[in-house]
Amino acid sequence: MWIRRVLLGSLLLLTLLLGGPFLAAVTGIADVSGNWRTATRAPAGLAPDPKATPTAVVQVYGARAFGWRGAFAVHTWIAVKRAQDLTFTTHEVIGWRYWRGGTSVVSGTGAPDRHWFGAKPTLYLDRRGPEAEALIDRIEAAVESYPFKESYRTWPGPNSNTFTAWIARKVPELGLELPPTAVGKDYLGTTRFAAFSPSGTGVQVSLLGLLGGLAAWDEGLELHVLGMTLGIDPLDLGVKLPGIGRLAPQPAKGPPGPATG
Repeated sequence: MWIRRVLLGSLLLLTLLLGGPFLAAVTGIADVSGNWRTATRAPAGLAPDPKATPTAVVQVYGARAFGWRGAFAVHTWIAVKRAQDLTFTTHEVIGWRYWRGGTSVVSGTGAPDRHWFGAKPTLYLDRRGPEAEALIDRIEAAVESYPFKESYRTWPGPNSNTFTAWIARKVPELGLELPPTAVGKDYLGTTRFAAFSPSGTGVQVSLLGLLGGLAAWDEGLELHVLGMTLGIDPLDLGVKLPGIGRLAPQPAKGPPGPATG
């Protein structure tokens, strides 16, 4: 009897983990058949014109990863502009840059809201004015201190989402809630097994990014299995599913303030 229950439970879990990515692929939520050579990298019109914006800006974006990976995950990055700057600086982790050059972190100027090889970006966070200006030094310090510059793994991490989550934890005032499709956000390394959540409003445990859980004001309750997220967000009546992302009838709430310590 117990063997049957284990088998049924395993089948249900496998269905939950793979059903969402399958739907994302067959419904077109993720384009798994694109050609990177011809895929657009044009701006999506989500970022302000830096030359016409005299205030500081901090933005975080994400877009479906290229190819079959997009059925499971998004690629995320962070962009900053100081008050006096006439262009944005974008910080991100790119796997092929690591494989070619030995470092995974890439920083450069230009439009921060470009399509990610055909995938339209989503704006996750937008901070402007003196509040944003005060955070930029700390963001750039977090970029410099990223501990996995000389390492990259698409799954379970460290990858682009591990990088963005690292910055969020180092600068909890951002209040950044990464989507459940940001696979790799829960990878903490091989010797660290607990941390604040990326939003800074709760805590999480993680075993090599493969198994863990999270409880936070912003993110709600999450179970992490093989790098994928199942969860609920009680305050927003939201559900989090692998491949699909976050489903909720109302917009996200604001945090009461980040955790410290």
